[in-house]
Amino acid sequence: MPSTTRFLSPSEAAKRLGVSAKALRLYEQRGLVAPGRTDAGWRTYGREELDRAAKVVALRALGFSLAQVERVLGGNSSGLEPTLAAHQAALESQLRQLADTVDKVRGLRSDLMQGRAPTIDELMSLRAPAREVRVAFELPWPWGGELFELRDIRSLNYIIGPLGSGKTRFAHSLAQALPDAVFVGLQRLEEAGMAEAKTRLRADCWLKPKVDEAIAWLIEDGAAPSDALLILLAALEAEGSTTLIVDMIEQGLDRPTQEALIAWLRRRGSAARPVFMLTRSCAILDLSAVGPDETIILCPANHSPPMQVAPHPGAPGYESVATCLASPEVRARTAGVIAWRPPGGLEPAMP
Repeated sequence: MPSTTRFLSPSEAAKRLGVSAKALRLYEQRGLVAPGRTDAGWRTYGREELDRAAKVVALRALGFSLAQVERVLGGNSSGLEPTLAAHQAALESQLRQLADTVDKVRGLRSDLMQGRAPTIDELMSLRAPAREVRVAFELPWPWGGELFELRDIRSLNYIIGPLGSGKTRFAHSLAQALPDAVFVGLQRLEEAGMAEAKTRLRADCWLKPKVDEAIAWLIEDGAAPSDALLILLAALEAEGSTTLIVDMIEQGLDRPTQEALIAWLRRRGSAARPVFMLTRSCAILDLSAVGPDETIILCPANHSPPMQVAPHPGAPGYESVATCLASPEVRARTAGVIAWRPPGGLEPAMP
């Protein structure tokens, strides 16, 4: 009797599982899933392969590193406590946000019983997260003072644009407009910047354990230890700022490290402090993997005002964003390239 099991292609399996085909390839490379093969050598996913992949996806959603996933699937539960604790903290944060929303609804119902109808803004606030932040500021050159407004700030925010689009100036202005924001520039990769960060790590008894824990998780997920990664994590884990803005977050990091880093940033959850990342790496900004707690801001090449872009083909600005992205290998070859300086001594646009 012929088998009725339907075999899916990697793209079909990825769609069924709610992940990108790129993620499935990564799981296969780490030996977590083993798709079947057709006679022609094409990968296929049957029921058993899909079930196995679904377990990997579920564990990743809980914040487990690839190494932890491998151990759990093998029946080894060692080292899971910190990840479960972080997941619990994220869930408790969501509960607090839900409790705040329930209180709002209760108040509006009470007002209705007393004859006062809720305003549109009050009704809209029931959908907005309790931590919603709004910021408005005048855009710097080359936009000429136009007003930019960011209605809400997500846990992960990408700033992207071609060379000369002004995205670095935009990021500096955003850092000045946001209260207690910190801008982390490329000087972090210079000798003085690295020495300063390492001194802070030695002096801060609270920061070093957090950075060590993050590095351990990232290495398990395939990252390569480096000074660039250490300095970046020191900035990401430092206390004191409400928002962090990082210039070209991928600089100095290879592809596996970039992929592990963005996975680590996502595992912090929606309640984590916001991070804005200037990037042009498709490993950092994988358009197929952008989630609901992430925002893409495009600085267009024609110097029209920066705009938020939905991560869906056909959305306004999507193709421009996709065109700006390059692989980590290409980004490494073009590191340090600056925009063309126009004639006449005019100030060049920053990348």
